[in-house]
Amino acid sequence: MEEKDRKCPRGKLHCFNWMEDIPGGVTDFDIVEVQFKNTRKGFYRNSANIDLAIGDTVAVESAPGHDIGVVTLTGKLVALQMRRANVKPDAEIKRVFRKAKPADLEKYEEAKARENDTMIRARKIAESLNLNMKIGDVEYQGDGNKAIFYYIADERVDFRQLIKVLADTFKVRIEMKQIGARQEAGRIGGIGSCGRPLCCASWMTNFVSVGTSAARYQDISLNPQKLAGQCAKLKCCLNFEVDTYVESARHLPGREIRLETADNTYFHFKTDIFKKEITYSTDKQIAANLVTISAARAFEVIDMNRRGEKPLQLQADDAEKSSAKAKPIDLASQDD
Repeated sequence: MEEKDRKCPRGKLHCFNWMEDIPGGVTDFDIVEVQFKNTRKGFYRNSANIDLAIGDTVAVESAPGHDIGVVTLTGKLVALQMRRANVKPDAEIKRVFRKAKPADLEKYEEAKARENDTMIRARKIAESLNLNMKIGDVEYQGDGNKAIFYYIADERVDFRQLIKVLADTFKVRIEMKQIGARQEAGRIGGIGSCGRPLCCASWMTNFVSVGTSAARYQDISLNPQKLAGQCAKLKCCLNFEVDTYVESARHLPGREIRLETADNTYFHFKTDIFKKEITYSTDKQIAANLVTISAARAFEVIDMNRRGEKPLQLQADDAEKSSAKAKPIDLASQDD
């Protein structure tokens, strides 16, 4: 089989099979992971022992009929993914019917082409029924016999009448699924302020609550417009590095500690966590007479203050000499 057939298809929640080169990795486990539209994934048993590879389009068991998806993972790694998704060993696993035939794909494309129009019409129907909800996405099953409506609502919605109207209008089986603002952003996709595709649409499979404390630990300005993502919630990436900041901050003196010298009292102004440098000011409210010292020097001064001693200056003597010797490099002078 060609190498390109073994690669995961480009799209959302792309994966990398790091156990691909292990002998017998594909045959040791008869369950495969299949991805459908956007962020929906499922696990299916390859009971017919079909030769499946990552990237194959398959028809899988559904209720009712069948659905069309793409194989995204095979082999032993699927067992780890099932454990991560909290799929119980005794759970009922549906089957893989076959590799998708041209007739299956043709019907699947026809169903996909109806999704956008169905979503717009469904929004108008929900509005006419005075339901306080937003239908964010519609996903048709591969055989076109069922449609999943993803909606957002701030409170509980009685959509029994809506289901009847939708079933009569579109002549399919209706399933309603409530999602949050983060899940909606993951399904729709987009480009974040960093210039990259949204994490929730490209690789994130679960969402962890994000608090403003994550921004405080990283000394990020508490500006709601900059901290919020396209879902209007705090950006998930605020959590990515906060553990590193918290761990590094443990090796630095507390921000509430004052440093006493012979002629001044210094208050914490800012911290460069990764350089382990702290800048102190002689005024608690504004930047005045700023002095930057290392964390080691700060701990040294704290110990002296505890013993009742006050150094003549905040900086160490050798620090003054090294700063005096250091000169800025003029790159323009190198052209001569």
